[in-house]
Amino acid sequence: QVQLVESGGGLVQPGGSLRLSCAASGFTLEYYAIAWFRQAPGKEREGVSCISGSDDSTIYADSVKGRFTISTDRAKNTVYLQMNSLKPEDTAVYYCATHYAYYCSITGNQYDYWGRGTQVTVSS
Repeated sequence: QVQLVESGGGLVQPGGSLRLSCAASGFTLEYYAIAWFRQAPGKEREGVSCISGSDDSTIYADSVKGRFTISTDRAKNTVYLQMNSLKPEDTAVYYCATHYAYYCSITGNQYDYWGRGTQVTVSS
């Protein structure tokens, strides 16, 4: 069955960096769209970034452009989110999600499978 497991979260000071990992099993990335979402207390879920298995095209939310980078290691069936120049407003639980699609999106409600999340806290 499809399974996604996030890791790499933690506590970091403003301006610091973290790399999140999403280990996928039960499917091959080339046929799926993979996305990172986040949700902070009292806020709605926000799409952060996604990558399309078909052609490696990517999308980023305006709030993270220039700071975050999404990438894929197909040999490991893993998707990464490199987060640099972190801000307190980046504090949230970060989730990876997937669905069968040719191209990805960070809007809408089309993602079928979700990981359990990893906590990122940016604080002094």
